[in-house]
Amino acid sequence: MLVGLIDVDSHNYPSLPLMKISAWHKARGDSVEFIRPLDSLSKHYNKIYISKVFGSEYSNFVDYNITADEIVYGGTGFAITVENGKEVYHKDRDPNLPPEIEHIYPDYSLYPELTKNTAFGFLTRGCCNNCGFCIVSKKEGVCSQKVADLTEFWRGQKNIDLLDANLLACKDRMELLKQLADSRAKVDFTQGLDARFVTEEIAVALTKIKIKRIHFAFDFMKNEEAIKKGLKIYKRISGISDSRAIVYMLTNYDTTIEQDLYRLQVIKELGYMPDVRIYRKPTAPQVLRDLQHWCNNRILYRSCDFMDFIPRADGKTIRQLYFS
Repeated sequence: MLVGLIDVDSHNYPSLPLMKISAWHKARGDSVEFIRPLDSLSKHYNKIYISKVFGSEYSNFVDYNITADEIVYGGTGFAITVENGKEVYHKDRDPNLPPEIEHIYPDYSLYPELTKNTAFGFLTRGCCNNCGFCIVSKKEGVCSQKVADLTEFWRGQKNIDLLDANLLACKDRMELLKQLADSRAKVDFTQGLDARFVTEEIAVALTKIKIKRIHFAFDFMKNEEAIKKGLKIYKRISGISDSRAIVYMLTNYDTTIEQDLYRLQVIKELGYMPDVRIYRKPTAPQVLRDLQHWCNNRILYRSCDFMDFIPRADGKTIRQLYFS
């Protein structure tokens, strides 16, 4: 068979589903390749897989007038529709990969530059948080459960990009953290860690893992005390510097600008570096865009207070623009 692949989300980050699909087909003796626009005019494919992870706000599918005996559309992006201005996730349109493909070792050769010396995968699936801005709980369930051992997608690479939504909420977390530590690879918890689950035991386990930067999150005021407790524990045990300890901070969702500034100050006082994220940036007020510009530019963040920041050429400070 000649199998074609289309990565709708571009090639800036590897598509794990496509890497697994490719590995499965190649194991059966099939030829697999990415489809370029002109390929659709000159080749006939036996089967085409089109993968789209993100909604239309981030990526759009361009139909190359492709033809094949069979075309398979997959990924969360195809299961999201916009209804009354809001994105709605349709679980029935987002089937999982068959077990024989889901648990195969990925074909890293699809993205040779992006995956050089780096392994990508999930140890757990699901998340207990069920946040309104995230579909993980709706897609994978509200219980974080172990789905694989590290050896399923790692074979000695120097780096590991872990894609889990909430590893620390899994009951098998200590076993999985030990696997990561024993690998001696440099681990990136790409989706961040849930500070509310950090205990002294977990903090010690995390310090045994090679981590370039660690990411937590402070998204909701209702979780303030539990988050602060976990962040304090990890900071005390790890002694990590703020430049290597990041806390994501969601804005434009259910907090006011006053609460945003308060959370930022809390994160700073606890010895972490805030990282401002904006929910639906195109509709966000300018003050939040200015906050993100100032905070996430580390030179600006360290050089002045946000209220004294001058975001534009008119010479007015943030205080004069929004708070006078």
